[in-house]
Amino acid sequence: MKEAIDNKELVLAIDELEKEKGIKKDYLMESIESALVTAYKRNFNSEENVKVVMDKETGASHLYSVKKIVEVVEDPTLQISLLDARKINKTLDIGDTVDIELVPKNFGRIAAQTAKQVIIQKLREAEREVIFSEYNDKKGEIVSGIVQKSDKGIVVMDLGRVEGIMPAKEQIPTENYKVNDKLKACIIDVEKGLKGAPKVIVSRASTEFVRKLFELEIPEIYEGVIEIKSISRDPGYRSKLAVYSPNENIDPVGSCVGQKGVRIQNIINELNGEKIDVIEWSEDPSTFIVAALLPAQVLAIDIKEEERFAQVIVPDDQLSLAIGKSGQNARLAAKLTNWKIDIKSETQFKEILMKAQEESQEEE
Repeated sequence: MKEAIDNKELVLAIDELEKEKGIKKDYLMESIESALVTAYKRNFNSEENVKVVMDKETGASHLYSVKKIVEVVEDPTLQISLLDARKINKTLDIGDTVDIELVPKNFGRIAAQTAKQVIIQKLREAEREVIFSEYNDKKGEIVSGIVQKSDKGIVVMDLGRVEGIMPAKEQIPTENYKVNDKLKACIIDVEKGLKGAPKVIVSRASTEFVRKLFELEIPEIYEGVIEIKSISRDPGYRSKLAVYSPNENIDPVGSCVGQKGVRIQNIINELNGEKIDVIEWSEDPSTFIVAALLPAQVLAIDIKEEERFAQVIVPDDQLSLAIGKSGQNARLAAKLTNWKIDIKSETQFKEILMKAQEESQEEE
């Protein structure tokens, strides 16, 4: 009687899981049947070819030994003679299989335990899948968390339902992360770790993090009135953003910076003082490249469209500013515009021209 009650409770539990967690009843029952086959073989040290069939209505588990019908039985655990098989079913023939029900001692208890373990396991898997899908849909979004661990170059953040992993390459090199620090980061990837547990990869060093900070702080960007056309970044030191608005009445740069820089200051604070150059995007390459090299001033620019190459001339006192420390300004401008940029001072350019003229005269 107890087994019948257990089986009924099992069916109710499976039905409930299908409604609440979306775990299909057939899938759960097939998983339990498969686990019961393994449990039987392990507990009874059996080499038989067995199968388990669960009754969908009552939840009762039936165990069968599957035997092949042969003329001469060589392995009784896997084979049965035609004579014995026809005692079970007269229509059977050589080559067919027959299911012989087994009723091993204590199998009911094993079945109940196994079913419970499978349900717990599948419930965990379903919850992990829900969390995985939830965070996978949040790729590119900013999340807040508390640093749980920071060692060996990896930062682990508590994001609530899951841990966020920030590898060394996704960290801002000028920042030091300590346990209990509150951080914002951008979800860049979601992977399935050990046993299917979701592994959320977050970043503070990505350009996407800067993009999302601007969307949070500048309503016109979030609403799509202003577009971020491109971003280049040297995390912790400098970022450049090219912004554009199709509405001529809107100043995209001014809207992003705000009066006295009040709008952009929150972003700079979040990035711990990282410098941010906001420039206006232009479809004209010359105008765009000149703007990208700000704060340096440009005297002249010559572009080669096919090669996406720009020769830029700057005043002598602007050369170091245009190139930037360790080439940073020039490098970020090139990445922002997706053009190769060669910068020369006015004096350097005149020297090149003079040399070219001298060589031309010698040839004549």
